[in-house]
Amino acid sequence: MTDQHPDDVLTAVLHASGATDGDELPVVLVHGFPVDHRMWDETIDQLGVATLAVDLPGFGDAPDATGEPSVEAFADAVATALDAHGVGRAVVAGMSMGGYVALALAERRPDLVAGLALVDTKTVDDAPAARENRLRIAAEAEASGTVDAVRGMSETMLGETSRRTRPDLVSTVAGWIDAQRPASVAWAQRAMAARPDRTAVLEAYEGPVTVVVGTEDELTPVEDAEHTLEHTSAASDAALVLAPEAGHLAPLEAPAHVAGALERLHRRASA
Repeated sequence: MTDQHPDDVLTAVLHASGATDGDELPVVLVHGFPVDHRMWDETIDQLGVATLAVDLPGFGDAPDATGEPSVEAFADAVATALDAHGVGRAVVAGMSMGGYVALALAERRPDLVAGLALVDTKTVDDAPAARENRLRIAAEAEASGTVDAVRGMSETMLGETSRRTRPDLVSTVAGWIDAQRPASVAWAQRAMAARPDRTAVLEAYEGPVTVVVGTEDELTPVEDAEHTLEHTSAASDAALVLAPEAGHLAPLEAPAHVAGALERLHRRASA
């Protein structure tokens, strides 16, 4: 766990869907940036297993994040919430920033992670230019007191097909972004900028792994997903799932494909 001052302990909020018995593994869903647990709603509607959709500290219904920004602090907050909920093991699925959190959780609390789904994400750290851009956005969000610096992501997170044929999704994502707090946008950007390369964590993880990517993802494209797959352990029996005509928000754009991938992973983890 992170060495933190008690006042800096972060709180994640879990949104439960579906009934669990004592023997069933739930699927824990960790959202991307700069949205919240609602990005998983379409996928949850098509999943036949119990889910716990997370609001990371500072996002959605969760209290503000405090202290030194880090992905590790996010992961510790998720672990604490799962412990409090009585979850001993779970399939953990993380999209984009949520994937960084899922990998940190697998590193810090491997006892919790029975299966790992990495959705539209990557294992490597940021290149210097990307890191500087994150820090610039963080400073702009703080200075302006708005989410203007990331509002354009309502389009860039979606694939070309979604933008052309489903303008309602652009409006939906824009609403989610506008609902977030500028200070949380800044905190999360700094946390992601500071994250290390966790490829070695994936290489060492021996539970089942599924890598999901939208075929039109421009932020973490198919090449990133293929790199991730190449660095899974032979023991993990990893699978790659392509979500057709979906961009970076595959759980929203192609929920049937993502739900199917998660159900197959859940069966493998439960076996």
